[in-house]
Amino acid sequence: MYDEFLEDIAQANGLREVNTYVKLVAGLGAIILCLLSTSFFAPLFIAVLLSGAIIILARVDIKTYAELFIVPFWFAVMSVLVIVLLSGGSPVYWSWDPFPWLSLSISRESLNEGIFVFCRVLGGMSALIFIALTTPMTDLFIVMRRCRVPEAVVDLAMMIYRAIFMVMHLLVQTYQAQVMRLGYSSFRESIESFATLCGSVFIASWDAGEDLVRAMDARCYAGKFAVLGESGPVNVYSLAVTGSFLLVSFVIVVMTKNIVAI
Repeated sequence: MYDEFLEDIAQANGLREVNTYVKLVAGLGAIILCLLSTSFFAPLFIAVLLSGAIIILARVDIKTYAELFIVPFWFAVMSVLVIVLLSGGSPVYWSWDPFPWLSLSISRESLNEGIFVFCRVLGGMSALIFIALTTPMTDLFIVMRRCRVPEAVVDLAMMIYRAIFMVMHLLVQTYQAQVMRLGYSSFRESIESFATLCGSVFIASWDAGEDLVRAMDARCYAGKFAVLGESGPVNVYSLAVTGSFLLVSFVIVVMTKNIVAI
């Protein structure tokens, strides 16, 4: 995953030429619908549809997409386990009181609540990853400018985004140099190398930040960065597909509001 940044994928995906606003409406609309849904069915439908769009239409490698889902997936699993065991409800299928102040149980209501939360997480993450993998940050900066976001906020976001890649580049270079010198051949050397890695990356990042400030002063920075990006024209076909997707999802949210998994 670190060998291929999300920005590289977003710049080369199959939906790169689709208008930025259309993609944002699809992703943000899907997130809102997941939050409005009171049943597990609509978020699951959104997750499946957007996952298919990412893999088939955007032509993102399925392994890369799966790697992005590892952390939120396990976070959702752990959260669902806590909800199922502690939320109570009836009828009770299993219960256990390991301590006087702690009661664990599995009931029909808790299972339905856990499944609902899990599907909502899947739907929301699919929508968020859809935006991240199909829309470069440079295009998002243009949208922020056009939406009248304060210039200071946009410039700060651009500097932070640049700093992320700068720190990652320094981190990878230093780590590879340590590996070539057998810096992680033993546990003791691994601890020392990791401490050296943190210190050297911090110092190098500080120096790079000062170089950036001097470069900005040399170029007569006056409080506004130039934003270079693209925003393709609004295509009728993509607009129709996005509208149909949101309309069908909204209908499913309304029609399945009383559906439970168990």
